[in-house]
Amino acid sequence: MNPDDIFSAENVKQLLDRWTESLAQVIESMTDQRPEVKWQAARGTASELGRGQEYLWWEQPFQAAPQVTAWVAAPRATWEQAGALTLKAAGLETVETTEAKNTWVEILGQSLAVMARSIGSLLGREVTTEAGTERSPDLPPGEWAAVTITFAGAPEGAAPKEPPLLMGLSPQLVTLVTAPPPNDAEASGQVSTVQEAGAGSAGRSAPVSRTMELLLEVDLPVSISFGKAKVPMKDVLKLTTGSIVELDRGINEMVEVLVNHCLIARGEVVVVEGNYGVRIQEIASRQDRLRSLR
Repeated sequence: MNPDDIFSAENVKQLLDRWTESLAQVIESMTDQRPEVKWQAARGTASELGRGQEYLWWEQPFQAAPQVTAWVAAPRATWEQAGALTLKAAGLETVETTEAKNTWVEILGQSLAVMARSIGSLLGREVTTEAGTERSPDLPPGEWAAVTITFAGAPEGAAPKEPPLLMGLSPQLVTLVTAPPPNDAEASGQVSTVQEAGAGSAGRSAPVSRTMELLLEVDLPVSISFGKAKVPMKDVLKLTTGSIVELDRGINEMVEVLVNHCLIARGEVVVVEGNYGVRIQEIASRQDRLRSLR
């Protein structure tokens, strides 16, 4: 199959666009530098496309269906640079290769979690990542998304010096997002119907979506943020029992209620039958919720 046949499919393009965008966002959040991340379809073996460079492979299965998997092959120079920039931004002056590698795997894991949510969005149901592993595919695909990551300071329009990062998709994943099973298509169709009904007339109530009914049963982690602090890595290493870390919130200020790491509300701390609780005082605005996701 021609790579253009796979990567020209609208759902596959959408999936990769969201993933490259999330990869740039994750790197920016960790390094304070937003790289330019672009992808294009490519054909050949990893060795040919990588010009013989050493690759770090990562296999990421998704909890959507059997053998729904993505593989990411990162050139050594790419993962070393991303890992080193992250750790140096955290205050480390010297970075070991193993530390840079583990940091890259964390960056990759966060971006692939976004890809899982994108798959779920296309299918109309929740999809999460399974445990990934450092492994290349048994039967490497012949078609790839070749991804270039360019950090600030590179000459505009200059050709990348390093080989591209490669992403391969299993045939099962491609089939799933381009031709969803009937139940998934029906769920997606109902979501579209609800959206169209809501947009078309404010006076009529939209039909209840079966997808929304499923989402109502999803468990989400709820946490309470008493405050935050930025501490240099060298001071973190000095923390011992009895150490005090000063937070950025006063004792009379409201605490934040986070659902799935997203700000939802603010309130005051109370005690309920010997346990801590929070009495909701205000619901976060849409702008506050969006800012908390950055």
